[in-house]
Amino acid sequence: MLTTPLAPEPNPTIEQAGADAAATLGADFLFGVSTASYQIEGAVTEDGRGRSVWDDFCDRPGAIRDGSSGATACDSYHRYPEDVALMSGLGVGAYRFSIAWPRIQPDGVGAVNPAGLDYYDRLVDALLAAGIAPAATLFHWDLPSTLQERGGWLERDTAYRFAEYAGHVVDRLGDRVAMWMPVNEPNVVTTLGHATGIHAPGMTLGFGSLQVAHHLLLGHGLAVARLRAGGATQVGCANNHLPIWPASPDPADVGAAGIFDAIYNRFFIEPMLRGEYPDGMGAMLAGPVAEDLQTISVPLDFYGLNTYNPVRVGSPEGAVATAVLGARPEVAAGTPAGMPFIQLPVDEYPHTAFDWPVVPAAMTQLLLDLTERYPGIPPIYITENGCSYPTGPGPDGTIEDVERVDFYAQHLRAVGRARQRGADVRGYFAWSLLDNFEWAEGYEQRFGLVWVDFGTFARSPKASYHWYAGLIAAVRAGSAAGDLTS
Repeated sequence: MLTTPLAPEPNPTIEQAGADAAATLGADFLFGVSTASYQIEGAVTEDGRGRSVWDDFCDRPGAIRDGSSGATACDSYHRYPEDVALMSGLGVGAYRFSIAWPRIQPDGVGAVNPAGLDYYDRLVDALLAAGIAPAATLFHWDLPSTLQERGGWLERDTAYRFAEYAGHVVDRLGDRVAMWMPVNEPNVVTTLGHATGIHAPGMTLGFGSLQVAHHLLLGHGLAVARLRAGGATQVGCANNHLPIWPASPDPADVGAAGIFDAIYNRFFIEPMLRGEYPDGMGAMLAGPVAEDLQTISVPLDFYGLNTYNPVRVGSPEGAVATAVLGARPEVAAGTPAGMPFIQLPVDEYPHTAFDWPVVPAAMTQLLLDLTERYPGIPPIYITENGCSYPTGPGPDGTIEDVERVDFYAQHLRAVGRARQRGADVRGYFAWSLLDNFEWAEGYEQRFGLVWVDFGTFARSPKASYHWYAGLIAAVRAGSAAGDLTS
């Protein structure tokens, strides 16, 4: 959302931030972890699974930074009992995972693959046996290749095929899955997959990708209706939001940041919560848009928020952009040519290994902004938040990822502060349980609470895993004390 840039200020110590979080989140707060099917499962040719756009994209030379793919990933398809045990050790109350559409319908249409549903049946039952609530995402980017050959999300029909797929899943799992999210980050699928080509399916449509966004949103709405018809009682979303900071108070920079906010944030939340597109942008879309918006805006039981970092945006011709590009011309690579805005560095804060600025206060700012701008917004769950750092095993085998511990301590404290000021935030899912296949970055970025050796698939909990477990235990005990430093 378009917000005021925050001046850097010192963060409390990890110990103090953890104690603040434990004191403000409440014993009823839901802690979880998140993953996605293509990033962790592997087994892409087993038990009748069809190909996805990510299998195809990974075959393109140069598409993935390290030349890898999710063909084996973390091998969670075979090792899910071990992963459930790791979650049980954390003490999380819920696990957000995604269901691979190509496992359920190899071609995206027609007959159901029983082995695919059987796998998720086993996973859900294992979670319930461990006292962990299953939270399922239906589409975390792995569209069946056959549907892409028919036009993918550019075709309206894909939204209807998605609703049919949702029906197959809820008819099998609806009696046991606690939370449902139809589409993960439709704005990222639109921008990175169809506007810039950085992600699968690798299309470079620019503003032409807005039709993709509309069909993703329509698919969301149709799937919500089908999930509810199948007995689902907690249905929400998983939308990515960026706090967007204008590069300066200059009207040109504020206007450019507003355009980016409308395209990236408001274009996705406002159809869901208000039943309208921002700034008349619905007129740019084909189809019965007004009728579709009634489907898209069906009330939700919760609002799932994925957020990682703020971005600074300005006019490409503005004074700030001109100065930055004069000294660092490589910055221009972050925004497609011809756009009426440009993303500029946020250099005044520390950065993760992914070069994302770490601004915990922006989490509080975003949650309060959503609460103020959208009265009546459903209860919010942070469905993704995390960080990439490369810290691996030391000589004694321990993994002292202190930066990640600090990240979680400060961000959970920020969530608690937002709750204290009126934001109805009821849960937090850390991204991610495991180091995994990080899309176009391959295996070079590690977001996990658990280290994965991608040669042997051995799992090793990091210091952040133990810290998160300690925080969860402290919150459940109703105490701000507890060992939250290791």
